[in-house]
Amino acid sequence: MTKYKLTTQDLRTRNTQWVIGEYQPELSGEGGLCGPGWYHYYRHPLLAALLNPIHANIDNPRCFEIEALGKHKDDNGLKGGCTKMRLVREIELPTVTTIQRVAFGILCAKQVCKDRAWNEWADNWLSGKDRSADAAHAVADAAADAAADAAAYAARAAHAADAAHAAYAAYAADAKWNYTTLLAIANKAIEIT
Repeated sequence: MTKYKLTTQDLRTRNTQWVIGEYQPELSGEGGLCGPGWYHYYRHPLLAALLNPIHANIDNPRCFEIEALGKHKDDNGLKGGCTKMRLVREIELPTVTTIQRVAFGILCAKQVCKDRAWNEWADNWLSGKDRSADAAHAVADAAADAAADAAAYAARAAHAADAAHAAYAAYAADAKWNYTTLLAIANKAIEIT
C-alpha cells in the first residue's frame, strides 16, 4: 500500500531535510510515533490534509508518495510510522474547506457520542439547517458520556485543529476504529458543502 508524507515547501520535516528519491538513515523504531524513532506518514492524502493540523501542522505542505520500509507502527489510520523512508514523487494534496473540516470533526464525534441534544445539533449542522456559532456553543459542553471530548471538539471545529482533535477524541472513546472507518468518514465529510 502506498503511503504519504507531508513536508514544508523546502522539503523539511522537523530536523530532516528530504531529497526526492534518497533514503533517510534508518531509525530505531523505538518510542511513540511522534518520537525520534519513527518517520511519520499517512495512509491516504485526504487524511494527511485533515490531520496535519494536529501532527506536524505544516503551513502550505507538499505531499509525496513514499516508500516506507523497515519496522512499521500504526495508530489505527490516524498516522503511521516506519524506520526507513524515501520520497518517491510529489502528488497534489487534496484541498479541504473549513466546512469539510468541521464536517469531519462532527462525523467522527457522531460515531461515539450518544447525547441526544448534541446529535440533533450535529445533524442540523451537517444538513446546513443551522451552522450558527450560538447553536454550537450551546451544545459544546452538553455531551455527558465518554465521548464528551469528541463532541466538544466537533462543536468548536471551526478551527482545523479542533476538527482533527475530534477524530482523536472519538477514537479514544472507541478504540475499535481502524483506517477503513476513518477514511470512510473523511470521504463522507468532503461531500458536505
